[in-house]
Amino acid sequence: MNKKIKIAISIVLATTISGVGIFFGVREMKLNEYKKAEVKLPEGFTITAHTGCMDTEDNSLESIKKGIENGATVVEFDLYFTKEGNPVLAHDEPVGGEVTLEEAFEYVAQFDGVMVNVDVKTCDALEKVYPLAEKYGIEKRIFYTGVNIEDVETVKKDSPQVKYYLNMDIDKGKARDREYILSLVDIVKNTGAIGINFNYKGATKELVDIFHENGLLVSIWTVNNRYNMYKIISFEPDNITTRHPDKLSEIVKVKQ
Repeated sequence: MNKKIKIAISIVLATTISGVGIFFGVREMKLNEYKKAEVKLPEGFTITAHTGCMDTEDNSLESIKKGIENGATVVEFDLYFTKEGNPVLAHDEPVGGEVTLEEAFEYVAQFDGVMVNVDVKTCDALEKVYPLAEKYGIEKRIFYTGVNIEDVETVKKDSPQVKYYLNMDIDKGKARDREYILSLVDIVKNTGAIGINFNYKGATKELVDIFHENGLLVSIWTVNNRYNMYKIISFEPDNITTRHPDKLSEIVKVKQ
């Protein structure tokens, strides 16, 4: 290999290694700051076990079981409807063999106080959800996520008894701008949602605080590593969704 090329490669490698070292050094400093920060989580703060938590199969009864066993106060699963209009646990169009919504509700009913985050993937026969929850005595323990602006009227019409968060994409470049955040507040209020549900990458303390000032809840998903758990907890949201409720519940116990 040409000597000049070897030198160039060495410089690139050295620069890359140095950059990685600086990145992890800064990250470690920030982590220590988040660990030391005083946190006052809202009354009623919840940990939601994302479907498939603890390395279980998505939308399975085992996922629900593991979530509850590992510190979750809310379990989440996806809702879809078969061609016949039957509600099942599925992220995409059902192919057969899925856990039915009735089976899931019956299973959750065994665990006192555990809430259910029904992540709506389609609104085809949403009117069937509440009666099933009522049948198993958990109608006050369910709520929806996955509701986009275009779904709101259907949700209000077909499932008016169930509270819901509005799913939104956050412009990360504006996530600390008060006027932008207030525009999101207006949208959420106008839909009748209880709050906002969004990806952790768009989360800021400013956003959480302004939503709370306006009487709205903040739910953040899906926070899976310890660094991001400490970071998001420091923002003091109302709910954090994770595939690792065991790790998150340990951190929450330390911070409270």
